[in-house]
Amino acid sequence: MGLGSRIRAFGQYFTKVRIELMVMMFLQFFVWGAWFVTLSIYIKTRGFNEYLGWAYSTTNWAAIVSPFFIGMVADRFFPAQKVLGVMHLLGAALMVAAARAVSAQAFVGLLLAYALTYMPTLALVNAVAFNQMTNIDKEFPPIRTLGTIGWIVAGLLISLFGLSETATPMYMAAAAAAVLGVYSFFLPATPPRPAGKKVSVRDVLGLDALKLFKTPSFAVFMAASLLVCIPLSFYYAGGAQFLKDLGVANETAKLTMGQMSEVFFLLIMPVFLLRLGVKKMLLIGMAAWAGRYFLWAYGDNQSLAFMLYIGILLHGVCYDFFFVTGQLYMDRTAPKALRASAQGLYGFLTYGVGMVIGSLIAGRVVNLYTAEGVTVWHYVWLLPAVAVVVLMIAFVLSFREKAVPAAEKRLVAAKAEE
Repeated sequence: MGLGSRIRAFGQYFTKVRIELMVMMFLQFFVWGAWFVTLSIYIKTRGFNEYLGWAYSTTNWAAIVSPFFIGMVADRFFPAQKVLGVMHLLGAALMVAAARAVSAQAFVGLLLAYALTYMPTLALVNAVAFNQMTNIDKEFPPIRTLGTIGWIVAGLLISLFGLSETATPMYMAAAAAAVLGVYSFFLPATPPRPAGKKVSVRDVLGLDALKLFKTPSFAVFMAASLLVCIPLSFYYAGGAQFLKDLGVANETAKLTMGQMSEVFFLLIMPVFLLRLGVKKMLLIGMAAWAGRYFLWAYGDNQSLAFMLYIGILLHGVCYDFFFVTGQLYMDRTAPKALRASAQGLYGFLTYGVGMVIGSLIAGRVVNLYTAEGVTVWHYVWLLPAVAVVVLMIAFVLSFREKAVPAAEKRLVAAKAEE
């Protein structure tokens, strides 16, 4: 394909509908990025440190509950774009209330209520986008990339105006949620799915996939995925406050480097997956998490500042090589009839159960090593680093990867070339 043809194809991609979906994704993740990254800094400023773990676990509790709402109510009875609008408008009001909360208990309670309105919208924006696509594999990635850009822009704005210690990021999130709430009603129609088939709790949680646990490699993979989420949660609960305590300027903007690397490694993942296979990809992802924590445990904001930045840039490897590879492994391993159930169970165990446990433990560990407002971050990071190393050793010894057929390798290679 010549340069002129590529330019025309590029221009033809940006139809009115796709632009609308890109704006939707941008706002969706701008909302999350605006309040979530600097939450630990705001909590310390308000003196709510005792509730750090509970505050960060709110999105994980909501991730456990949201499949019930989407699968049993929203998906079957209401147009997705209208439910999306209502949820974001409710969320905007709850986020404002949380920003104005006086007590720590009220703050966490309102944050949980907000999370219960936000987390279901992650599935809803995908539903709206998918309904407008004929080739999801090719059309969705550029649209989803705008979500990552939205998260990055939120972080840059917070750093640019020095807002991390204030409630302003929460008001920013509320304002963006209100805009997205109104905007959603003008998105392309996404009708509810046929309500003929009764949806059960078993369907929502993907419990049909439990029969896959009879395969040892699948059982090992799922156990490792759940357990690795526990040390992983330390990054989200403590990253921003750690950098700020070390005196890193514009810490929120610096953390967006992690999202930038996520986009880069997502693009080159097919090549690595083809050459390395699932087991090595998962191990590299785990090693990146351990490496990040060791770098942060021994780094500083002086002669060893480079260790802090390498730790941030490793985010792309941490997330893409483990979680994205894990989702691909699930799709490859599960029979076609059980793929949706397997993915649902994977999300429930990782983003739900694993992250809830991890957030609560991370909050306790941070408080354990904090005295008179000073946190000894060296020990906070060593604990999850060692935990990941132990998990890696167990994974190496127990996981057996099924050989990939040559035909599938050729297919992956063809997709990578595209």
